[in-house]
Amino acid sequence: MSLRSFLNKLEKKGEVLHIHERISPRFEMASVIQEFSEGPVLFFERVEGYDTRVVANLCGTRGRICSALKTSRNELYMRLSEAQRNPLKPEIAEEAPVMDVHEKPDLSRIPVLLHFEKDAGPYITAAAVSARSLDGKVENVSVHRLLVLDRNHLVIRLVPRHLFRLWSMAKKKRKDLEVAISIGLHPAVLLAAASSPPFGVSEYAVANRLLDGSLKLVKCMEIDAYAPAEAELVLEGRISFEREAEEGPFVDITGTYDIRRMQPVVEIVNVMRRKDYIYQALLPGSSEHRLLMGLPREAAIYEAVSKVVPRVKAVNLSDGGCGWLHAAISIEKQTEGDGKTALLAAFAAHPSLKHAVVVDSDIDVFNPREVEWAIALRFQASEDLIVVPNARGSTLDPSADQKRGLTSKMGIDATRPLNIPRENFERAHIPSTQKVAELIDKLRKTRL
Repeated sequence: MSLRSFLNKLEKKGEVLHIHERISPRFEMASVIQEFSEGPVLFFERVEGYDTRVVANLCGTRGRICSALKTSRNELYMRLSEAQRNPLKPEIAEEAPVMDVHEKPDLSRIPVLLHFEKDAGPYITAAAVSARSLDGKVENVSVHRLLVLDRNHLVIRLVPRHLFRLWSMAKKKRKDLEVAISIGLHPAVLLAAASSPPFGVSEYAVANRLLDGSLKLVKCMEIDAYAPAEAELVLEGRISFEREAEEGPFVDITGTYDIRRMQPVVEIVNVMRRKDYIYQALLPGSSEHRLLMGLPREAAIYEAVSKVVPRVKAVNLSDGGCGWLHAAISIEKQTEGDGKTALLAAFAAHPSLKHAVVVDSDIDVFNPREVEWAIALRFQASEDLIVVPNARGSTLDPSADQKRGLTSKMGIDATRPLNIPRENFERAHIPSTQKVAELIDKLRKTRL
């Protein structure tokens, strides 16, 4: 499965907006993407200064992600969790579309977007970075922001997770870590790369399970790493064990500028690509960014909370919480304490989570008015509030200790107390008839 096959599917559904006006990758393209953040896929046919077309907003809605995985919203979490529990090793192909062209690197020929006014420079934001341990026993695939330095160098932001661990292992032996930076991917590959299976489980195998065994990989030409056979573009590189450069400012998922840091430099040594490759862009802080990063964490929260309470109905890493810092979780409460137990499990499953609220199953966690209603009527701060100071949090939160990654967390148990009659907390209901339903439908259509 490829980006192109999914695009063709969306074309037939009328979900792709083709933009034929000549537009610059310097701020202009980002402005258009921001305007249509929760709308159609955007296909930029004419890019100022380049022959390459650009696609964006591919994963901008939950519906499109479900379509890519051939699942429903109700089954999405289980599908993601099942893929992590039962990864399927992909086949290795000898030839592939991404091997049509191989050439010396020149990053200036790629239409990498400059997104926001104070960004340090153009950033690659929709790439899956794959690497193997020096002994070849462990493979990791993850999503990282990559700042273009010059024609053949990038700076990579390494958060202390699995790729950082592989790089640290190589650094101890004073060796560079070889990486494949793949761009133009099916949503399942990006979603898997944004997930966090246990160290040692390849995210390619998770993606292959999501794609029912159809993912194929190719070995890179100049380095010891693998890339999706149907990627649009692959940059083969080495993360330096000793050379660093300043990375940032950069607008991340919060929509605010992350701080400057010294980060490792990546030297690009070879490029593989399709002859007419499509560059895939992702606007930081957009709906697409929040969904790709947040959905795997929603699945992790769902699974963790399901282990400590009888039933979890839904999880939402809310838009207002940047798809990362705030969660609303609905459960079937059986005993007092279920709400607080669910909160503790959620914080453990997603360490970056800052504020979480647990509600009953009659509350729609995707409707902020309903969640606020539950807090207003089912929550008492003296009894139902959890505060955890000096806990590990997100370094993207400007109110936190960004250098040490420490924050204060708050959990709100907005479930009904079981010692008070249930009817005290039920919303009033007006009986209706078919006649009234038809009248209301008619009035709505007239108003539109």
